[in-house]
Amino acid sequence: QVQLVESGGGLVQVGGSLRLSCAASGRTIRSNAMGWFRQAPGKEREFVAAIIWNGGTAYYADSVKGRFTISRDNAKNTVYLKMNSLKPEDTAVYYCAKSMDAFVRPGQELADFGSWGQGTQVTVSS
Repeated sequence: QVQLVESGGGLVQVGGSLRLSCAASGRTIRSNAMGWFRQAPGKEREFVAAIIWNGGTAYYADSVKGRFTISRDNAKNTVYLKMNSLKPEDTAVYYCAKSMDAFVRPGQELADFGSWGQGTQVTVSS
């Protein structure tokens, strides 16, 4: 059973940057696609970004494309989300998740990813 622990969240001003980390323990994640999701108060959890097992291809929600970058370091069993040009609407709890597959099925991320971490709060103030 893999455990995922997110970190790096915090309070940032509009236009600022943060880098989130997701450290996996218990099992290696090098064969799994990994993803980031977020949930704002009163809203459903939504897909943010995902990356295939070897980091070769990444997928992004339209709302973050061009501002966020997902990456991974399989030697460290860690996934990252670099967030630039942050907006108030990016405020949410951000979760890391693991897919059972090595690749990503675009549009099926919420169905395919699980093993959720506890989340890290990102607050963007205006």
